[in-house]
Amino acid sequence: MRAGLSLFTLTVALFSDALHGLPRGDFQVMFHFTLCDPPFTEKYFTQTLDHFNFNSMGNGTFSQRFLITDQYWKKGYGPIFFYTGNEGDIWEFALNSGFIMELAAQQQALVIFAEHRYYGKSLPFGNDSFKIPQVSLLTVEQALADYALMITELKQQLEASDCPVIVFGGNRRSFRFLYLPDFITDQYYQDLSTDKDFEKVSPDCRDAVRGAFQQLKQLAERKDYNHIQSEFALCKPPSSPGDIHQLYGLLRNAFTMMAMLDYPYSTHFMGNMPANPVKVACGTMLRGSDLLANLRDTAGILYNSTGDLTCFDLYSLYVECADPTGCGLGFNSMAWDYQACTEVELCYESNNVTDMFPPMAFTQKDRELYCSKRWAVVPRPGWLKVQFWGDALSTASNIIFSNGDLDPWANGGVRKSLSPSLVALNISGGAHHLDLRGSNEADPASVISARKTEAELIAQWVKTERTRLQASSTQQKGFF
Repeated sequence: MRAGLSLFTLTVALFSDALHGLPRGDFQVMFHFTLCDPPFTEKYFTQTLDHFNFNSMGNGTFSQRFLITDQYWKKGYGPIFFYTGNEGDIWEFALNSGFIMELAAQQQALVIFAEHRYYGKSLPFGNDSFKIPQVSLLTVEQALADYALMITELKQQLEASDCPVIVFGGNRRSFRFLYLPDFITDQYYQDLSTDKDFEKVSPDCRDAVRGAFQQLKQLAERKDYNHIQSEFALCKPPSSPGDIHQLYGLLRNAFTMMAMLDYPYSTHFMGNMPANPVKVACGTMLRGSDLLANLRDTAGILYNSTGDLTCFDLYSLYVECADPTGCGLGFNSMAWDYQACTEVELCYESNNVTDMFPPMAFTQKDRELYCSKRWAVVPRPGWLKVQFWGDALSTASNIIFSNGDLDPWANGGVRKSLSPSLVALNISGGAHHLDLRGSNEADPASVISARKTEAELIAQWVKTERTRLQASSTQQKGFF
């Protein structure tokens, strides 16, 4: 998917061993801002290229972008809310995470959004960042070290040594908990098709999508490429099974994005979407008997939201990669593709039987062949479980795992609370990152309740950590 993998829409953790403090009550201010009136200042941090090998890059550094606002900060006292960047431009996430600003106004917090290395403008080697071997420094471990160093040094620079730090992460990012490596291998597209998303709107919708792909498959088997070009308004007629495979991926990706971004209001996050895009998609699929035309126009909800395109270019609108749900476009897509080859196992398949999409296999062998050819790497299945202990979270603390039940990635997240401080929140009617977004009049009651719980937990954590820091400071003064 364009912004990477989301196993949980919000993860909140503490940078220090405990954390906790925030006044309760409903949010009174709704934060809506754009690049025309951003609340953040864009800055760059001199970051270490390779944290783990003193010889490979010497003392080499690069400029890592971060966004910062002290609009609500009580200097030296209020907590620091630190967002660990997703797989994309940090501005896009900062401008679509208004809940953090709402919390900052309540808690008098400093807010920092840090861009992930190799994404956005944080390219360690500029335009050469995705050459081999330069791309090899794109790892989870390096990214975590980036955030640790940035937090440590910024606290010193800002005279905030005693300020508790709360870490936020969307998708698979958080400071103390990355992601579960035990990914679903055969359920993603089934979840997307059935009661979680499109079938929930109407079983007829699911059947119409399945039927449209069956018709497309029949045309492809007859090599009726001119008919396919006409039906789907393609800029060029397909000429091979490879082109048909690309068309399948482009069409399937549209449904993935609409399910992820199924917000109850229109958005401009990872694309322009109308309110309730899954409902809009199903209305389009069921508007008449021409299923292929309906499928084309449903895909157009994502790819032609402005109506400016006169035809669809198969290879510029969608790029096939090691993530079957899509990697997006440009340098960001290359970064995620590399991580999908080296760290994140996404062997999802569709079959047009248990799901509504065309048969498209992506096995471990397919992944291995692709990654070897594209990046000269051989994936290591199960490596993340070895490196990050998988779901063995009993020693962790102070983390919120939230999932919206409309998000097709939800079943890869933590769905049950594991302890009083390892809290799982399931948001009925919630799509990807809904609780991170700012309050909106169209929000379902479930996300309002989830945000309230999150705010109360964070308040408790900040309070507890502040008490601990004060006690520690008093002991040190007494010792000396």
